Amino acid sequence: MENSRCKVRLLHYERYRKIIPDFDKFFEFLTKPLLYSIRVNTLKIDPERLIKRLEGRDLKLEPVSWHEWFYVAKDRDSAKRVGKTLEHVLGYYYVQELVSALPPLVLNPEPGEVILDLAAAPGSKTTQMAQMMENKGTIIANDVDLSRISALKSNIDRLGITNVAITQIDARRFCSNRKFHKILLDAPCSSEGTIRKNPWSPPKISLNEIKRLSKLQKAMIRNAYHLLEKGGALVYSVCTFSPEECEEVVDFAIKLGFEPEEVEVPLKTVPGIRKWVDEKGKEYEYDVGVTKAVRLYPHINDTGGMFIAKLRKI
Repeated sequence: MENSRCKVRLLHYERYRKIIPDFDKFFEFLTKPLLYSIRVNTLKIDPERLIKRLEGRDLKLEPVSWHEWFYVAKDRDSAKRVGKTLEHVLGYYYVQELVSALPPLVLNPEPGEVILDLAAAPGSKTTQMAQMMENKGTIIANDVDLSRISALKSNIDRLGITNVAITQIDARRFCSNRKFHKILLDAPCSSEGTIRKNPWSPPKISLNEIKRLSKLQKAMIRNAYHLLEKGGALVYSVCTFSPEECEEVVDFAIKLGFEPEEVEVPLKTVPGIRKWVDEKGKEYEYDVGVTKAVRLYPHINDTGGMFIAKLRKI
């Protein structure tokens, strides 16, 4: 019964057959478990020292080629134990999926800046940005869900983050007397791209839910436009593949007045799609600026899935 339910839920991804390159390989990768990766917390320890300690616990980790903070568990046993060490409890590292690390790198927060993370919990990207800023400047980490905020606070405390203030406000109604230098909007989404974390029980995703989330994302990005200072940058990201939550939201942002910018990340990407036809035969065409955003697919980099756009308020 469970296996048949899994197959039915996987059929949802067929709606993307015509827009995802090498779709059969993509579909095959959806059921391959994802190996865990970690981000070394350089606010507490340097990478070489941490890896030496973890190797002493017989954890096998290998560095990624594109950033000195990130390592991938080499085998299933290491992946299972990477979240159960003393070093993890002490905040020497954070278990973080590799594509999750990319939106902060695109936003590039710098020491001294004032940053807004509109949907921050549980804190992967918030704590990464604080690390990039060397605990200097200010991050307002906002979320609406109290239980998720508890996890956010726990991670901030564990990692020794001191430049973050937490707020609990609906991102559509967040207001501020001052404008922000940069905003990260890692928006709530259908999470299609996270399936490899638990391929034995893929999420149940409905088209109605995708449409509801698209509406929510547009409302959040509209408010973000008003919160950003002129010339400031916003990075919009979602771990999903649906154009309704990806290009359609960016197209909406461009109509608001955002100027899209080329997204550069250290992994192989596919440009945002400009045209597509949904399962009902409805045709969509978006602003050419959506092609400056990027899509990351599981079968191309052996990662999860992600969509990232960078938008400038002009």
